[in-house]
Amino acid sequence: MRVAFVGKGGSGKTTMSALFSRYVASQGAPVTAIDADINQHLALILGVEQPPEPLGAHLPELKEHLRGANPLIASADVMVKTTPPGRGSRLLRFADLPYSVPTPEGPRLMVTGPFGEDDLGVACYHSKVGAVELLLNHLVDGHGEYVVVDMTAGADSFASGLFTRFDLTFLVAEPTRQGVSVYRQYRDYAASYDVPIAVVGNKVHGPGDVDFLREHVGDDLLTWMEHSAAVRAMEQGRSFTMDDLEPANSEALAVLLKHLDAREKDWARFGAQAVDFHLRNARAWANERTGIDLATQVDPGFVYGPASLG
Repeated sequence: MRVAFVGKGGSGKTTMSALFSRYVASQGAPVTAIDADINQHLALILGVEQPPEPLGAHLPELKEHLRGANPLIASADVMVKTTPPGRGSRLLRFADLPYSVPTPEGPRLMVTGPFGEDDLGVACYHSKVGAVELLLNHLVDGHGEYVVVDMTAGADSFASGLFTRFDLTFLVAEPTRQGVSVYRQYRDYAASYDVPIAVVGNKVHGPGDVDFLREHVGDDLLTWMEHSAAVRAMEQGRSFTMDDLEPANSEALAVLLKHLDAREKDWARFGAQAVDFHLRNARAWANERTGIDLATQVDPGFVYGPASLG
């Protein structure tokens, strides 16, 4: 299952991504966390001193690997972030996710990589995030396997089709007007694409904060995290394990996992949206960039999901 954490900058979505990844691992399940935020802090929170090789630095190799023997893709040079798989493409199983490192609490970590000096003023961060979109397009994950993605802050997550690559999106919202404003934006955008979302309240200090979230978020409020001294210690770099987390907050993480596990994998929707966003990007910029009609890369006979593994 793939899950994204989104929210306003400072809402705590990176911390929530880390806590959820750790919780899933503590239940004995395999989980890979991916830092797809322009501010690369997930490694720090997960206790990794040396982050893995950034995906953005290996995009040409990733494209060549995923292209495989797909006859509709002439070369890796004409693959873009939205290029969908087809018959002959090299698909990824969960265990095949590349460029990851283990973390002390169990999850593996992948990162898109930060801006470098050569990027400043000339590159868009979504060129790096595109590596994640391409990987998820080619990933065939199974039940009980988890990919957790820490997304860019705010509604900027909608700047690419990556927001449709998940089984569920958790929106982290503080009990403030600014916190719920991002929720409204995300709710309205997501509704147009049948993207399921659930709201996780964060930094909740009491019943008044819960009432505020219920008033502004309604039934989309799934659960909430209380203000946590243990989490604050973790964010300050002090020793932390999941056993240090307050019982109410541990239960909130359990609610998130149960809600995610209850979802049915919709491979048909996933495939249709992959093709739709590829065609949109082709018309908007990619045909001109590559010099070919990228609609020819779509394989109408390809079946998304486990059946594609043969």
